[in-house]
Amino acid sequence: MKKLNVLISGASIAGPATALLLAQQGHHVTIVERAPALRPGGQTVDLRGAGRTVVERMGLRDQTDARLLHQHGIATVDAKGRRRSALPVEAFDGNGIVSTHEILRGDLAEIIVDALPTSVEFHWDDTVTAVSEDDDGVTVSFEKATDRRFDMVIGADGLSSAVRRAVFGPDTRHLHPIGLRYAWFTATVDQDLDGWYLLHTAPGGRAVSLRPDSTGTTVKTSLAVRGTDTVPLRDRESQWAMLESAFDGTGWVTPSLLEQMHDAPDWAYADLAQVHMEEFVTKRVALVGDSGYCPTPLTGLGTTLALVGAYILAGELSRSDDISTALARYQAVMRPFAANAQQLPPGGAGGYAPKSRLAVILGRFTYTLMNHWPLRPLLTAQFAKADGIDLPEYPALDSVR
Repeated sequence: MKKLNVLISGASIAGPATALLLAQQGHHVTIVERAPALRPGGQTVDLRGAGRTVVERMGLRDQTDARLLHQHGIATVDAKGRRRSALPVEAFDGNGIVSTHEILRGDLAEIIVDALPTSVEFHWDDTVTAVSEDDDGVTVSFEKATDRRFDMVIGADGLSSAVRRAVFGPDTRHLHPIGLRYAWFTATVDQDLDGWYLLHTAPGGRAVSLRPDSTGTTVKTSLAVRGTDTVPLRDRESQWAMLESAFDGTGWVTPSLLEQMHDAPDWAYADLAQVHMEEFVTKRVALVGDSGYCPTPLTGLGTTLALVGAYILAGELSRSDDISTALARYQAVMRPFAANAQQLPPGGAGGYAPKSRLAVILGRFTYTLMNHWPLRPLLTAQFAKADGIDLPEYPALDSVR
């Protein structure tokens, strides 16, 4: 294919990964990102299955291996912080709820961005507002910058994708909420995690978790609560008020976390939803990662889908002289893998944040029973989804490692 002028919206995982694979082939890539700089922090993400294979093919295995978080497993705790059950990382051959290859989202993004050639152009603190396709290219309007023309546009801008809205219509067409409101941020606690991911669930569909950080002085925490009332994405005051009300009296380290969330530099919030689309490509526009087929964090496969999607899209563009043909092929290869990955684990949101006191108690025992029949076969199939695709070989991508 001729050298293309490509716009990518989003600078988390999917966007930079796609940019790296395209730029290495000689395409000119521009990345636009709403944030003013590369976003730090974020929870741990899995580099397992096909996602890890893509990292290896991108030539980034050594860099990611050097920054993996070594965790002992997941353990449940009660309102007083006493451990009730555990599932060690060795379960499921290191590919369970906590895997042997986990890395902080911010670290993975930084590794990929650092690998980008200087030819990649960044536009921070801006976003796409309109996209108009024609036979010769795409005209893109931005919130701040002047309109520009590109050969194609890639939306890698997450669950609340500006490109998806501009090209495929409003979020109500494509977002399917799972009834779980979720916040992530970095905090400090007066408790030694000792390398464990600790989870506390409380009646009312509430879940509080702490995970090890790479610093050794802070932890990655999350607050999740069942509910269908949405909170505006950028209205932090409303988000904090909702969480303070929902988690009142929860126990454990929750009071401290509720205080610290107001000052967290890496605060992130979402009403968890999956993205289901009949088509996630047009003739000159493609969606990659969460913007096109978000599975929700409950699956543990969002990063895998982002990396695999970036790889297949770049690969199909490398072996076709026609953009629309390449995008159609990308969709055909990705769709079955994404659809399978979007199947939630047993229990879905209710399994992660049970509502009744009995369900909370039973849920704690579940973590001990997961490594035994009859749960083990069900969960083995769930965890195996990360390898649920036979990755194509793309000679053009092999030549740029």
